[in-house]
Amino acid sequence: MAKKRTSITDIANQLGISVSTVSRALGGHSAISDATTKRVVALAKALGYQPNNLAAGLRRGRSKMLGVIVPHIDGNFFSQVVKGIEAAASKAGYHVLICQSNEDVAHERENLETLMNAQVEGILVSLARTTREFQHFEDVRKRDVPLVFFDRILEGYDVSAVVLDDRAGGYRATRHLLDQGYRRIAHFGGPQHLNIYKYRRQGYEDALREQNIPVVEELTIISDMKMEDGAAGMKQLLALPQPPDAVFSASDFSVVGALEVLKERGVRVPQDMGLVGFSNELFSRLTEPKLTSIDQHCELMGTAATRLLLQIMEEQDQHFTPRHVVLQPDLFVRASSLRQAP
Repeated sequence: MAKKRTSITDIANQLGISVSTVSRALGGHSAISDATTKRVVALAKALGYQPNNLAAGLRRGRSKMLGVIVPHIDGNFFSQVVKGIEAAASKAGYHVLICQSNEDVAHERENLETLMNAQVEGILVSLARTTREFQHFEDVRKRDVPLVFFDRILEGYDVSAVVLDDRAGGYRATRHLLDQGYRRIAHFGGPQHLNIYKYRRQGYEDALREQNIPVVEELTIISDMKMEDGAAGMKQLLALPQPPDAVFSASDFSVVGALEVLKERGVRVPQDMGLVGFSNELFSRLTEPKLTSIDQHCELMGTAATRLLLQIMEEQDQHFTPRHVVLQPDLFVRASSLRQAP
């Protein structure tokens, strides 16, 4: 059985004084004598008393807690975003409650309710892959809890968000492949109702059209962006009468699955097939060959999202116009796409 936590009442009963006197003594109130204060503090220390800061904060109408919902904590991206969130929140005197939706909208709704019950002062969210409607977030906004989205958002809703310029990332990835001499470039895309995958695909198409290369429908494969999706997608591409000579994938996970199939089939990377991923996951530097990828500045995204949320919380009594912070991507060129010397 867990040991009962020492309370102010326990200290008051042992000393034969009132609970209010103990509370004031622990708070350093000038109305309490030095002798009484020393007795209270000494006993509190001996009993291992720890103040319930959350309860005290709630009594003052402040929990000093921020809620975070991420699709998953696997991989480098969301773990580094959370690192940035926690650093910025801690610097501002806040603690963080982290929930995973596991890419499921029903779980996402449960996460929101959990955070609301915990009386967090603001919520940071990156949407689950299956989220297609906004009502559960509207319910949160009606309760005057500030919301900031990061990375994944739904189009058509007036929200504050920190996002990457995914269209620029898709363009840079595809333009790099074109500069390396690849011409029949395929694309692995994610669910198109999510902004990140929609804009990465648009950037891919922008780069092709800029070079007067037609966008071929059979070369774009939409999936959930898992490793097994990349493997299945590559098998589908290799079965075409005219397979591609390169793939830009909107996720590092799916491009790793594709790489495994290419090795099994004896297709050389990058000589026969160039590969570029997205997110610059840690494993992209561990594959053979190492994977070219777009970096999303994930820790910076977490920091920026937290700062924006805190700003909204400070201005909550005023009219606050939703705003977007847009980060610029970087391309990390590695062996998987280098046909020519840099």
